[in-house]
Amino acid sequence: MTESTTEPARQDLHPTPTPPAISFPQDRGCPYQPPAAYEPLREAGPLGRVTFYDGRPVWAVTGHTLARELLTDARLSSNRERDDFPAPTERFASAQKRRVALLGFDDPEHNTQRRMLIPSFSLKRIAALRPRIQETVDHLLDAMERQGRPAELVGAFALPVPSMVICALLGVPYADHEFFEGQSRRLLRGPAASDVERARVELEGYLGELIDRKRKDPGDGLLDELIHRESADGPLSREELVSFAVILLVAGHETTANMISLGTFTLLRHPDQLAALRAGETTMAVVVEELLRYLSIADGLLRVATEDFEVAGQTIRAGEGVVFSTSVINRDGEAFPAPEALDWDRSARHHLAFGFGIHQCLGQNLARAELEIALSALFERFPRLRLAAPAEEIPFKPGDTIQGMLELPVTW
Repeated sequence: MTESTTEPARQDLHPTPTPPAISFPQDRGCPYQPPAAYEPLREAGPLGRVTFYDGRPVWAVTGHTLARELLTDARLSSNRERDDFPAPTERFASAQKRRVALLGFDDPEHNTQRRMLIPSFSLKRIAALRPRIQETVDHLLDAMERQGRPAELVGAFALPVPSMVICALLGVPYADHEFFEGQSRRLLRGPAASDVERARVELEGYLGELIDRKRKDPGDGLLDELIHRESADGPLSREELVSFAVILLVAGHETTANMISLGTFTLLRHPDQLAALRAGETTMAVVVEELLRYLSIADGLLRVATEDFEVAGQTIRAGEGVVFSTSVINRDGEAFPAPEALDWDRSARHHLAFGFGIHQCLGQNLARAELEIALSALFERFPRLRLAAPAEEIPFKPGDTIQGMLELPVTW
């Protein structure tokens, strides 16, 4: 047989390697810096790909402009009951079928729920609450000063400030704070799905009993208002009230507690910026906004596409997951020049630390007030405040939960 003179198609013996998938979430190497492994996402932005714990690929939004666009796009759903809703961790997956008030709903249900709560978190309502927040902060600092140095700031100050405030706002007995703070930790950082489920059941049981008592003997907290508020659809059910109570209680103290602890650590690690604050070269309101941008403690807002659509040169298909990496979005150099710098001279108010769109954090006015009052009073009371241990030895939280300090030893 005569050999063919046509050469077979040549195979590329050295194909271009496929970039390794970036897993999400990851631990931070420094508590106030995004994980170094996310850097390729920022370089390739504004839309990339990551994988979750189970190997599922999802779209990752890392550009500021694109994030604001997509967080207002009705084609992305927050409905956690959907089978295709993305789960970044096994802990999240174990509880995702249980819809969370506000967070797990799309409009019009979400709008109905939000309207019930907006008056309680308005600027006017929070302004009226400021003297009570100041009183709480001063009380805790008095106790810390009496106890003497050194102090562990998370347990002595950062956690009890928002815990006391949210208890007063909701009408939850602060005497039970050790119980619900413990259940909150298990919900957010439980080592196994079973721990998360037990924490949820116990916290819901506690709040259900509290609501039952309040029906018979009303108080003056937000939960009491919700119990006795009439709407076009009639009174809220016990299940709905418990769902509201869980999200308000947990979110109302966990996020702010972490911002106080991590914000303090960050200021102590940036002595020049702290000196400018102490010298009156900026205001605490400006400092808080920049810290919110810089720290981005709640990293990873989740959505799922309900239909195919094109954006940023890509096609997002129905059923595909989308995660918004706020730690990268808030370091977008197009929105925030020199984003790695902690800069009091910038205008950071357009950060996405509180999200954006219909699900933008309802409690942001309260959080800002607590942070401004707590950090101002802390550094005024203790002008020589400093770390009581080497910074690299102080433990902070893993990347699969809200970022913050596990403990913060300080002296003065």
